[in-house]
Amino acid sequence: MADSKEIFGENEQESPVTSQANNQQLLFDYGDYDVTDDTHLADVTSAGFFTAGREYESVYVNHKYTEKERQELLKYDSLDYLPPWSDAYKTWIRKQPRRLDWDRWVMMGMIGLVVGLIGFLLHQFIDLISDTKWSYATTYLKQDGLGIAWIFAVGYSLIFLIPGSVLVVWYRPSAAGSGIPELIGFLNGTIIRHIFNIRTMLVKFVSCVFSVGSGMPVGPEGPMIHLGGLVGAGLSQFKSDSFGIHPNYFQRFRNSEDRRNFISAGAAAGVSSAFGAPVGGLLFSMEEVSSFWNMKLSWQTFFCCMVSTFTTDLFNSAFKGFKYQGDFGLFRAETNIMFQVNTDLATNILAFIPSIILGCMGGLLGALFVFLNVKIARSRRRLLSVINSENRRKILRFLEPCVIMVITATISVLLPAAFNCNKYECNEEKAVTEADNPECMNFTIPDYWPPRTEDNVESYTCDEGVKWVTDTGLTLNNKTFNQAATLLFVTGEQAIKHLFSNGTHNQFSISVLITVLIFYYLLACWAAGTSISSGLVVPMLLIGGLYGRIIGQAMVTWFGIHAPEEEPFWAWIDPGAMALIGAASFFGGVSRLTMSLTVIMVEITNDISFLLPIMSAIMTSKWVGDYFTHPLYHSLLEFKCIPFLDSEPVVYQDGKHLLNLELYKASDVMTTPVYTLNPCENIGKLAQILLTTSHGGFPVVREIEDGHVFAGIITRLELCMLLQHEEIFTMGENVEGDEKVETLDYQKIHVDRLIDSRRTYEKIRKLMEIQELVNKQVDLMPYVNQSCVTLPGSFSLHRTYIIFRTLGLRHLPVVDDRNQVVGIITRKDLMGFKLEEKLHDKFTANNSNSAALQVHDSTA
Repeated sequence: MADSKEIFGENEQESPVTSQANNQQLLFDYGDYDVTDDTHLADVTSAGFFTAGREYESVYVNHKYTEKERQELLKYDSLDYLPPWSDAYKTWIRKQPRRLDWDRWVMMGMIGLVVGLIGFLLHQFIDLISDTKWSYATTYLKQDGLGIAWIFAVGYSLIFLIPGSVLVVWYRPSAAGSGIPELIGFLNGTIIRHIFNIRTMLVKFVSCVFSVGSGMPVGPEGPMIHLGGLVGAGLSQFKSDSFGIHPNYFQRFRNSEDRRNFISAGAAAGVSSAFGAPVGGLLFSMEEVSSFWNMKLSWQTFFCCMVSTFTTDLFNSAFKGFKYQGDFGLFRAETNIMFQVNTDLATNILAFIPSIILGCMGGLLGALFVFLNVKIARSRRRLLSVINSENRRKILRFLEPCVIMVITATISVLLPAAFNCNKYECNEEKAVTEADNPECMNFTIPDYWPPRTEDNVESYTCDEGVKWVTDTGLTLNNKTFNQAATLLFVTGEQAIKHLFSNGTHNQFSISVLITVLIFYYLLACWAAGTSISSGLVVPMLLIGGLYGRIIGQAMVTWFGIHAPEEEPFWAWIDPGAMALIGAASFFGGVSRLTMSLTVIMVEITNDISFLLPIMSAIMTSKWVGDYFTHPLYHSLLEFKCIPFLDSEPVVYQDGKHLLNLELYKASDVMTTPVYTLNPCENIGKLAQILLTTSHGGFPVVREIEDGHVFAGIITRLELCMLLQHEEIFTMGENVEGDEKVETLDYQKIHVDRLIDSRRTYEKIRKLMEIQELVNKQVDLMPYVNQSCVTLPGSFSLHRTYIIFRTLGLRHLPVVDDRNQVVGIITRKDLMGFKLEEKLHDKFTANNSNSAALQVHDSTA
C-alpha cells in the first residue's frame, strides 16, 4: 500500500486548472487541455451557409451550439466575483494590514506606468521594423527594379513573421489573436487557462511586434489591451506561480474581486496607451470588457489610464524608432494625437445624410466581416481536424500566416505598378499664377487654394521632380507620386493618417481606393484568426477609412471643391472628413461599441466638430449590424465555446414569440437533484464524489430534526486542495485523543484552477487505496462560503438572472420554504440557448396539461 507522503509529496506546490467534465477520464485529461487546440470541435453537420443561429445570427437570436460544442462548454469552470466568506477567509483578512485605499491607488499607478512603458516599446519596435523595411524596399525599387524589391520585401517580412508565429504555435498558443474575447470571458466569470501567464505576456509582445512590423494586415491595439490585462493580473497579485515567486507584499489584493478589478483597469490602460485616449480607455473597459463595475473603480481606473497615457506620450515625445528626437517632455499635438486632423470644418445639417449612409455601409460591411471571420475560422478548424498528426497541424498553423504575408507583400510591392503617377499639388495658402514663374506651366493649379497633397506621399517609381522658390517666396515643385504606394508602403496607422487628411481632395482616386479596399478587406478578414498575436482595430479603421474616402471622393466629383473661407456652408464635403466617419462606422459595425468608440474617435483625431455625424454613423452601424450578426468579440466567444452571460437574455419560443422571463420561476431552470455534503465529511466519500461527478460546487447542509438545512457551499477546487493536506484529517468527532486541527491558510485552498488536474485526480484516486486515510474525516465548515446567495424556487426567473449576473455568482442554490436545498443554478443554466430549451419543455408541458384539463372538463 502506498504511503500518503509518496502520493502528495512534501511542500509540493500545486498549480490550478479548471476541472469539469463528464467522467473521470475527462477530468484527468482536462489538466492538459488547451483552449486553442479545438480541432475536435470541427462541425461536420450539413448546415447551410446562412443557417440562422450559427455565423448568421442577429443579436436577437441565441447561438445554436452543436453537441460537441456543448461538451466544450462543460470544460470551463467559473469563479465568483466576490471571494468566499468563510472562516478561513475572515482569519486571513484579519492578518492583512489595514491601509485604507492609498495602496490601491499606488497599485493603479504602477499598472498604468508599466502598461505605458509596454505601449511605448511596442510602437517603437513596430515603427523601427516597418520603416526599415519600406526604406530599403524603396531604395531597391528605384535602383534595381520591382523584382529585387519584391524579393527583399517578402524575405524581410518572413524573417520577422516566422519567429512570431513559431512562438505562438509551439510555445504559447494562448497568445494567438487579440486576446480580447478571452479577457471579456474571464471578467464575465469564466476561468480560461493560460491567458494571464507571464509566458503568454512575453510571447504576446514579441509576436505582436514581429507580426505588425513585418506588414501583416493586423494591428497592435488588440494585443495591447490583453497585455494591459496581463499586467493588471500579474502586478496586482505580486507573485508568479510560473517562476515560484511569492513575496509578502500586496497580499491583501490576492482575492478574486481585487484581481478582476485590477485586470479591468489594466485593459483600460492598454486602450489608453494604444490610442492615447484615457477617457476612451475607461469607457471601453466599462462598456465592453468588464461585467462588474462601481463608481470607486471608475475613479481608480481613470487614474490608471491617465498614468498610462502620460507615460507613453512622455517617451514618444522624444523618441522615434528609438532615435532621440530632442524636446523630451514636449507633448506635440502631431505626436500625441494618433490621427491628427489639421483642419476644422464647419458641420452642416446635410452632413448627416452621408453619415447615415456610411453608417448603413458600416453595419453591412461590418456584419459581413464578422460572418466571414467566423466562417473562415470554422473552415480552418475543419481542415485541421482531418489531419491526425499534431505536428502536421502545428506546421499548417505556422504556414498559414506565412502564406498571407507573402500575398500581402506581393500586393504591396506590385499593385502600385498598375496605377499611373499623379502630379503633386502644392500646400500653399494663396493662389499661384503663371507670372510667378514660367515653369508653373508644369504645376497643376486647382480651383482654389488648397487642395493640396501631403508632403510624405510615396513616389514609388514616379519622377520625384524638382523644387524651386518663386519671386514672391512660394515654394513649388513638379514632382509626381503613386497613390496606391502611399497606402501600401507604410504601416496601417500611417495609411489611416493619409486617409483622414483634410484638404487633400485629389490625393486618392476612387479606382485606387476600391482596389486597395477589396484586397485589404479580404486579407484582414483572413489574417484575424491565424496563429499570431494580432488585433483588428487598425484594419477596422483602415477599411472604414477607405470606403468613407470613396464616398467623400464621389461627393467631390459630383458637387465640386468648396473653400472653407469662401463657401463654409459646403466645406464639409471633404474626403478626409468622410473617411473619419467611415472608419467610425466600420469599427462600430464590427464591434457594436457606442460610447467608448465615439470618445476614442474624437480623442485620436482631435476633431470635435464632426462629433454628431460620428455619433449618428456609429448608432446606425450598430442597429444595422445587430440585425445580421452578433458583435465580433461575442461571436468569437461563441466560436471558442466560452460561457458568457450577456447583460440581458433574449429567449424565444419556437424562434417566434419573445418570452417574458418575469412569467417564469427559478425552479423552471434549476438543475436537480443536488449532491450535498455534511459539515464533517468522510475522506473516502469526498474522494469518491470528486472522481465520479462533474459538479463544480457542493452545498453543505446541517442536520436538524426534520431534515437538512442549507449552511453554505464549497467548490470542487477547494475540496481538491483540502484533500492534499493530510494534517487537517481527523479520526472523527467521537474519537478520544484527537488533537484540535489548525485551519489551513486561505491562500493554500483558494485557487482559480489546477494546472495539472491529471496528477491531482491521480493522487485522489490513490488516496482511496490507503485505508487509514479513507476512514478519516475533515471539517469543512472553516472553508465553506457562508454568504452564498440562495433563492426560493418560486422566485422570478428574470430577477434570478439579474441577481446572478450582477453579483457575479458561480452557484445559486435554490431552497424550499424550510431552507432545504432542492436545486442549483449555474452559469450554463442561464445561457440563452439553455433557457430556451428548458422553458420550451416547460411551455410544452403546461400546454399539454391545459389541453388535458380541457378534455376532462368537456367529458364531464
